[in-house]
Amino acid sequence: MTEKEAPPVAGLLLAAGGGRRLGGRPKALLTHRGRPLVEYAVGVLRAAGCARVHVVLGAQAAAVRERAELGDCVLVENPDWADGMGSSLRAGLDSLAGAGARAALVSLVDQPGIGAEAVARVLAAYEDETSLASAAYDGVRGHPVLFGAAHWAGIAATATGDRGARAYLKERAAAIRLVECGDVARPYDIDTEADLAHLE
Repeated sequence: MTEKEAPPVAGLLLAAGGGRRLGGRPKALLTHRGRPLVEYAVGVLRAAGCARVHVVLGAQAAAVRERAELGDCVLVENPDWADGMGSSLRAGLDSLAGAGARAALVSLVDQPGIGAEAVARVLAAYEDETSLASAAYDGVRGHPVLFGAAHWAGIAATATGDRGARAYLKERAAAIRLVECGDVARPYDIDTEADLAHLE
């Protein structure tokens, strides 16, 4: 696929976390519908229309590569994954720089209640590299989030700890196009043992 043929929006899946509150089980390797959660999440991005998907791995990256079928995804290893989601977001955006993408649609591996329909709605909000869009649930901003390439450097500069792009987006709240998805998705996280009940 040449740069000219490359679709303007690439999927960016953050799947590096170590599952600290899950007894150190990486979320990417939790089983959902018979497959590793990371594989399921990639399938959601593909079904929503992301032809290109970059996946940021961290905790037990070798095991994830071995167990999950990630096809022609670009796999990005984040050696600093333990520092929090911010480092994974930076690693992912860095991997997209120079890849011909004009926007990144960022999703999190631990939100299996957000399916292809919601992701496709956010993807449809893309206009150009200045686009900023986010899923909303009853009007409250959530994931996935779409960042035009014009915003990547600013996001990378402010993405620290577990905050990801929160600070950057807060400053630009008026510019974010909110895409209501509460009717088709449930934005819960798989963070604790109790949350495992959401997995099928």
